[in-house]
Amino acid sequence: MSSLSVVIVSGLSGGGKASILRALEDSGYEAVDNPPLTSLEDMIARGDRRLAVGIDARTRGFDAAAVLETIARLRSAPGPLVQLVFARADESTLLRRYTETRRRHPLAPQGVVADGIAAEIALTEPLRQNADLVVDTTGLTVANLRRLIERHFGAGAGQAQLAVSLVSFAYPKGLPPEADLVFDARFLRNPYYDPILRSRTGIDAEVAAYVEADPDFGNFFSLMTGLVELLLPRFLQEGKRYATITIGCTGGHHRSVHLIEKLANHLTGCAGSLPTAKFVNAGWRVFVTHRELMRDGTTDAFMMDRPVARRDESELDKGALGLSVQA
Repeated sequence: MSSLSVVIVSGLSGGGKASILRALEDSGYEAVDNPPLTSLEDMIARGDRRLAVGIDARTRGFDAAAVLETIARLRSAPGPLVQLVFARADESTLLRRYTETRRRHPLAPQGVVADGIAAEIALTEPLRQNADLVVDTTGLTVANLRRLIERHFGAGAGQAQLAVSLVSFAYPKGLPPEADLVFDARFLRNPYYDPILRSRTGIDAEVAAYVEADPDFGNFFSLMTGLVELLLPRFLQEGKRYATITIGCTGGHHRSVHLIEKLANHLTGCAGSLPTAKFVNAGWRVFVTHRELMRDGTTDAFMMDRPVARRDESELDKGALGLSVQA
């Protein structure tokens, strides 16, 4: 990542913006919280190191359209790489955080916190829609949030042009709001109904074999990987830096977990003795998160950085369709 990169951090009050700024500061950024919007361009022009700037509804002269216009101007001129990060959490989590801290909401200082949250969601929605990275801190520990920020913006984060996050989830607990692609695995046979497999997860070989025994599994996985292989290079062409691909099932422990694991192996060339996808040196980096396993306390279920199987040219000449992702 360029030494003059700029990360603009916005989001909902209570959504984790301050924690993100602290994590960026610990990663070597100069952090400035809520400067006047009119001073942003001058601040960036005079900067000589990586800069993280917090902007939210408390910022003097805050207007989402004006923030996006400023970012567009910065990106159109030669200068540092500018990225927009948006921090959010679901409404119940935000309400709980305000109750625990007994803080007043900045948009409802004398009123109901829920009204302030609703107003801020509407006010900042354009920023969420245009963010390079949406960080959902619902159920996310401070330690895991710091890991996420370090993965994306710490030393060595700029080696790959695109960070690909693969996320398994349970539909009853809500879709991941940051998702770019969502696949539904609920039609596959469910290991939950096998008493032996119920307490296991999609990481276990027995569960994987059970899921793949479904007669439609092979065709579904082939169609899914075909779509992913089509879209990832286009994301790169558009200059997109983050892509989130999610797969959901009913409980988020079996089918979706196995499919995410299998897709991760496929994209990193680790599924067999030869690469398994179409593109060589494509320039992306793969991370895996099993959301429900993480929430259940499985410590290695969040932001697992998948290494890429390195292949030499002689292997690629054997006729296999291959992908070597830059780690």
